[in-house]
Order: sequence, then structure tokens, then C-alpha cells
Amino acid sequence: MASDLVLEERRGAIVTLTLNRPEALNAFTPDLLSALEASLMRLETDRSVNVLIVTGAGRAFSAGIDLKHLSGGRVADGDVGGRFNDTARALAGRLSRLPQASIAKINGACFTGALEIALACDLRLAAEDAKFGDTHAKLGLRPTWGMSQRLPRAVGMMRAKELSFTARTFTGREAQDYGLVLEAVPRERLDARVEEIATAIAANSPGTVAAYKDLYAQADESGLEAGLAYEATRHYAIPDSADRVKALLAQIARR
Repeated sequence: MASDLVLEERRGAIVTLTLNRPEALNAFTPDLLSALEASLMRLETDRSVNVLIVTGAGRAFSAGIDLKHLSGGRVADGDVGGRFNDTARALAGRLSRLPQASIAKINGACFTGALEIALACDLRLAAEDAKFGDTHAKLGLRPTWGMSQRLPRAVGMMRAKELSFTARTFTGREAQDYGLVLEAVPRERLDARVEEIATAIAANSPGTVAAYKDLYAQADESGLEAGLAYEATRHYAIPDSADRVKALLAQIARR
């Protein structure tokens, strides 16, 4: 079971994890980050789960770090400190390495630390009127949860610099234009669209999805030649291949 800080809902092979501090716009505390990671740790070995969706309760995905929980309000050289860093880095790393596909369903505000966590998901979909921002520079903080590495990979280096240097707020529609989210849809359509994509993924081979995740990570972290060599030599256990090919051939034969 998930904690009160992270609600869990299962629909077949799809699990939705909901950040549950709506009164604080789901702002991150170390306990909330730890609760989310604990849920992921438990679910990543569950072979009945093919897709994990992360979202927020109420009107926000997450407002980012809860500044009231910084140690005494003091920040050394812009670093929020080990208590936050250790849990957030472990969470982002686990999200990025899950064998299952992960989707960030961004239903509202998604700022700074929350954006760093969303960037660790495979796919991101947002409400058109969701609000995004990297406010590190506005607060005199430095990124320590992956923003400097993941944001440029999502939107390109020059756009990443503009967003981080200005610390401006931008919409879900703009996030789609920048390539930060896969799609931005009207808020009332967000649940259905995420469910549609999650269902399509869940119907496919979980072993193949896990293999693709590993291979795409290799492509992201290495050059083309190294990535091609890795793809050619890496072995994966995908036990349902024969059954799926057989089913497709039978379907073709009936046409």
C-alpha cells in the first residue's frame, strides 16, 4: 500500500501514483519524496505492472520544494542540502531506470524540483494551462536534482539556458512547443489522453519496452557508434515474443 502522502490506484497493468499534499500544492518534503521512491521500489519488481503514471492531487502536479522544510531556512551556496538531495536524486534515478514505462501527468503547477522529477519520466503530458518554471535562479539556488542535464536533452541547450536564466513561467502549450512535453491538451481531456497512451503501452510486450528503455538510455548517454554497438550486442529476456508473433500471424491468416 502507498502512504497517505502518495495515493495508489491500479487499473489492470497501469498504476497511478498521486502526490497527496494538495493543501500545499503537493510541494516536496523529504518524506513525500521518500514515500514516492518507496512506492516505485515496490512496484518496479511487480511483473503485473507495465505502466506507472505520476501525477498530483488537486490543482498542481507539484509546486516544487517546500521551502519551509529547508534546514532552518539556510541554504549553503545555493544547495538545498543532503536531506533533500539524497532522497530526490535517488527518486529521479529510480524513475529513469524503471523497467516499466513512466508517464508524468502534469495537471497543474510544475516548478523547479517538480520539473526535475517530471524530466526523469519517459513521457510527459500536460494540461494546456498548466504552469511550468525553473525558478532556481530567482531563489538563488543551484540545480542539484538533474535539471542541468535533463532539461537541455528535452528542449535543446539554448532554450534550456533561456528558461533557467530568466526563471520565467510558461504554459503547457509552450512546453509542448519546446518539446518538454509530448502533448498539451485541454485540462478536461488530460486524464483520458494519458489513459489512452498508457493503455496502448500496457498492451505491448513489457520485455520489449524494458529493452527499449535501456537502449534509449544508452543512446542518450553515448555517441552513435557506441550506441549502435550496444544495441547489436545487448541481450534481453523477452519471453512473450513467440506468442505475440504467433497471434499476429493468426490474425493475418483470418483476414
